Amino acid sequence: MGAPLEGDVEALGIPPVPADVPAEAIRGRSPWYLAWIRLRRNHVALGFGALFVVIVVACLAAPLWADNVAHTGPNQNHITDKVMIDGQEQYVVTPDGTPIGPGLHGRFLLGADQNGRDVMVRLLYGGRTSILIGVAAAAFTTVFAVLIGLLCGYYRGWIDALLSRAMDVIWAFPVLLLGIALGTALAVGGLKIFSFVLPGDSLWIPVMIIGLVYVPYMARPIRGEILALREKEFVEAAVAQGKGSIRIMISELLPNVVSTIIVFFTLNIANNMLLEASLSFLGAGVRPPSASWGTMIADGYQNIYTAPHLTIVPGAMIALTVLSLNVFGDGLRDALDPRAKIRLEH
Repeated sequence: MGAPLEGDVEALGIPPVPADVPAEAIRGRSPWYLAWIRLRRNHVALGFGALFVVIVVACLAAPLWADNVAHTGPNQNHITDKVMIDGQEQYVVTPDGTPIGPGLHGRFLLGADQNGRDVMVRLLYGGRTSILIGVAAAAFTTVFAVLIGLLCGYYRGWIDALLSRAMDVIWAFPVLLLGIALGTALAVGGLKIFSFVLPGDSLWIPVMIIGLVYVPYMARPIRGEILALREKEFVEAAVAQGKGSIRIMISELLPNVVSTIIVFFTLNIANNMLLEASLSFLGAGVRPPSASWGTMIADGYQNIYTAPHLTIVPGAMIALTVLSLNVFGDGLRDALDPRAKIRLEH
């Protein structure tokens, strides 16, 4: 048989080799290298990925800004302090309760809130909290979703039925309502499991809540992939070689769903940050005085007319971070699974 035509290759869902990449660089390369080539050509995804890295680095540098520029902490009040604005001294918070806005007046680059706290400092520290919760909750979701997906897809039978019904119970509740219910309940007495105790104001409470409510949304697709891979010839060959169930799941099935896991992990961070902001805004997430972008919006919305920067600034950071993660996640999905783009187009 002759070599396949270009149209036949596209019909099979095989992406064409970029014209500017020499054949010597492609021959013998791993699928991960080919995925990197596809991702490298997606400049939009890489740009938004770089934006997310910049946001993370800026938030990690919060202590440097607080100590060397603002000379204040995220929870220190400066209500009675004065700053120079247009050549005149003015209180950080006026007697009628209106804080100063953004500007180059002293150390308050983004202004202050109604309690006289530096918005820039709280924004950076709040970003550390929001990103930490987003990444930690995504890791929590990934570990349990992969474990459940592997067990359900490989063993099937009563294990699949039991775990799938448990996932259906979580799936039946809207994510936000379930998060509010769990957050409110655990905020009262914390979490106590034998000798393991978490206070109600711990950051790990929203991490576990957010991680739990998103498990079914990741476990179901992984379970479906494992069910399909379970019937492939390489699994039958592994069984014929005498490999045990655990070894087959770890060495044969898990590597084949790594690309799906990576994409879900990236997109889950964005979803987790949105849910954290919603829960914190409603009082069921991060507890004051700890700063997060959600708590900053909750603190500032009452002054939306007199000090709109208190809600616009953290809201803009949430939008930029979530947008950067979603765009980069879409580019990563297209790079790791080039067939996905073809399926969407047809």
